[in-house]
Amino acid sequence: MIFDVLQILGGLILSLGQIPQMIQIARTKSARDINLNTYLMIFTGSFLMEIYAINLVIHGTGWAYLLTNTLSLLATGITITLIIKYGKKK
Repeated sequence: MIFDVLQILGGLILSLGQIPQMIQIARTKSARDINLNTYLMIFTGSFLMEIYAINLVIHGTGWAYLLTNTLSLLATGITITLIIKYGKKK
């Protein structure tokens, strides 16, 4: 039980920690200094961990991991979208 709580807290911090970057990009409409490759690598790693989390759930465990990893995957995907939209010089 305690490990599920730690997973949820850690996962929420990692996922919600991307919100300030998303807000900054959307507010300034600029992502010129942000490295897209970094976020693509984070997204790829999260996607592979998502497959693992789904496997855990299929075998009866890992719901907290799946929930927080999915949230992180979505946050990274939104950030990538913003970088692509606002990353080029005007």
